[in-house]
Amino acid sequence: MSTEIDKGSALRFTSEILAWVATPWAIWPHSTFLAVLSVIVLIGLPTVFATPGSRPHVLVAVPGYVTVGLVILQLLAAVISSWAAWIPLAACIVTLIAMTTVAFELPRWKLLLSKAHL
Repeated sequence: MSTEIDKGSALRFTSEILAWVATPWAIWPHSTFLAVLSVIVLIGLPTVFATPGSRPHVLVAVPGYVTVGLVILQLLAAVISSWAAWIPLAACIVTLIAMTTVAFELPRWKLLLSKAHL
């Protein structure tokens, strides 16, 4: 289980970075302000809000479903923005990474959604 969690966290971090890059890239031609705001939201929300036990330091404790929702937000931002901003080959790679991330995250999500984390 530990190896799965390690792979899941590495994939989750990769997906987060892809969201942080692709989202402002896709939004920038339309609004510089919204592009900067998207980075602040995508980095800031998971930094501030976390479920106790899911990371070492929690600024604002939230139930597990909030943490799961924030991960899903990152994954959706990465996939949708990559299709809007990049060539199809790059977007396909991002989509595959996101789908693999979901597969490895499912055990963690089940734990976060259990009554112990509500």
